[in-house]
Amino acid sequence: MIIQITYRRTNRLSMRIVKNGDVHVSAPIGMPREEVEKFIDDHRDWIQTARLNTLEREKKRLEFFNQLPLSTPQQCDDVLRRIKTLIEPMVEKHSKVMGVKPSIVYYKATISRWGQCNVNDKSIYFSVYLLLLPEWCIEHTVVHELCHLLEPSHNARFHALMDRYFPRWREARAETRRICTTEDDTE
Repeated sequence: MIIQITYRRTNRLSMRIVKNGDVHVSAPIGMPREEVEKFIDDHRDWIQTARLNTLEREKKRLEFFNQLPLSTPQQCDDVLRRIKTLIEPMVEKHSKVMGVKPSIVYYKATISRWGQCNVNDKSIYFSVYLLLLPEWCIEHTVVHELCHLLEPSHNARFHALMDRYFPRWREARAETRRICTTEDDTE
């Protein structure tokens, strides 16, 4: 376990556990190192519990993504064919309704994002791991990325667009998070 201390413009000490189990501590600029170390020592029990929870959550998350086989060229081709068959009709349908058109849609094997829109060139990519989600959650991601062609940031206008074009977006987002972080295979 690595403990990383960063001095920032903040009024208080704070601590978080990152995905690999390391501890990141933020301290006010000028705070004595001894005070920061005492804060860390006083929270050893919390650190231990939080690290275990974080590592367990990350383990479940990786188990979720490992359900999609991508180790051979044939598996990759099959996954690409399946994701295109699923997403392309959704993009076409929602693009017409929303009055937008991406310049290109492509696919990546990313686990950090379900999709991403480049508003400058109007390209959108989707993670092939969307195949592990229910179809309505995939559709939420499609609408989300298409909305970025109308509004680049996640501001009130963006949320209003999501409400208009995919009213169940909050529910879909919650379901997606539930599935990929806590779903038990035995259920």
